[in-house]
Amino acid sequence: MPVFPFRKVTSGQRRIAGREKLRPLGLRDFTLTAGMFLILGALAVHFEGRAAHEIGGNARVADGDSLEIAGQRIRLIGIDAPELDQVCHKDGSDYACGRQARAALSELIAARTVACSTRRKDRYGRYLSTCAAGDRNLNLAMVEMGWAVASGDYHEAESRARAAGRGIWAGEFDRPGDWRARRGMIGDDGGLFDAVLDRLRLLLDRS
Repeated sequence: MPVFPFRKVTSGQRRIAGREKLRPLGLRDFTLTAGMFLILGALAVHFEGRAAHEIGGNARVADGDSLEIAGQRIRLIGIDAPELDQVCHKDGSDYACGRQARAALSELIAARTVACSTRRKDRYGRYLSTCAAGDRNLNLAMVEMGWAVASGDYHEAESRARAAGRGIWAGEFDRPGDWRARRGMIGDDGGLFDAVLDRLRLLLDRS
């Protein structure tokens, strides 16, 4: 049996070896990882696009960004309205901005038939959709009127509403996501990856 010479490893060499094992990800690794997620996202959009369908009919408004049509629960994608019980502040007093947001959406629909284009459901089983009453995009209109904030889309509309002081922008308010977080409520979004997918879907819908 051969005998191999013993080679003493110094503490300095051990530290170097440890650093080599813990080498941080470089730019190339990060680029490859990001590219992989983008490809997976594009593939998900491609395959889910085949399952896209329309839901239409008379709508019952649940809150400022949620509807129900023919028993199907729908969440307006790309926006976030105050929660139904949320309170905002204006002119020195509180007011029920969540209920006003629901009223604003009801007025937009005005008993007209609502048509929604949807691709998938969220964690609560609601269809994430872009909806219209007549030729009025409800998602966009709610942000333009200041009764919802942008959440993945409609950022220019939010900027216009904020500059004009419309809706909740006329006073002080917590963004709905922050309001939910302070109360330990689970957010409407599904995390970073779902947010990327939703953004890609919205871009595809416009193409």
